[in-house]
Amino acid sequence: MEARQARSQDRPSIRDVARRSLQTSYSLTPSAINGAVEEWYDENRLRDMLSDDEKTLLVAEADGQVVAFSESRQTDANTAELLWLHVDPDYRGEGYGEVLYERTRDHLAEQGVTSIQARVLADNAGGNTFYKDKDLSKVGEEEVDIDGTTYVENVYSEIEQEGIEPLDLAERTVFIDHDNTEKGSIAPFRVIYTEEDGKEIYGYWCTKCDDQANAMDAMGRIQCDSCGNARKPTRWDSAYL
Repeated sequence: MEARQARSQDRPSIRDVARRSLQTSYSLTPSAINGAVEEWYDENRLRDMLSDDEKTLLVAEADGQVVAFSESRQTDANTAELLWLHVDPDYRGEGYGEVLYERTRDHLAEQGVTSIQARVLADNAGGNTFYKDKDLSKVGEEEVDIDGTTYVENVYSEIEQEGIEPLDLAERTVFIDHDNTEKGSIAPFRVIYTEEDGKEIYGYWCTKCDDQANAMDAMGRIQCDSCGNARKPTRWDSAYL
């Protein structure tokens, strides 16, 4: 089997794989699935993704047909986020997911990435098992709004939890992870957890102004009100679903 970088002519196949994968793996309504595919994998967004140096879109083929793809983005100088890994249901269990995962890691390593995070909805049992089998640890949970319904999204990471220390806020004591960052428009954000075990994300810390940036919208956009540092939206936009 072959894994390679996606090309412009792959866009219809990518949309089809995404739709079939979402239908099989997630307990989403048909309207939510159709809306997600139209918004996140429409022709214009896929075209932009292919030309964005911070994003990587890889595909795996079977007999010249695209049957799986991965979508990732670099979030910091040495960290990246695996947003999606979709395999056509007819080709699951044949190693396409494993090949794509390893090829994605190799590609990111060539860009200087040493650690990755992966995200998957909690109700996708197969997806959660896949990342656990890859020795990724669950480091937090986030809520995402899809078609007016709130879902829990699990966050997995290769990062060792060695850089966590207490952080006293006005309302409570939380724990900031200096090793787990999200790329911002001005400076990185560090992840803040509710407890030292790093299982539940509380918010984010802006390293530009050393202040809390706790607001995140349904698309995953983080905004620091003090300095304007922001993380681009990466996930679902319920307004389109």
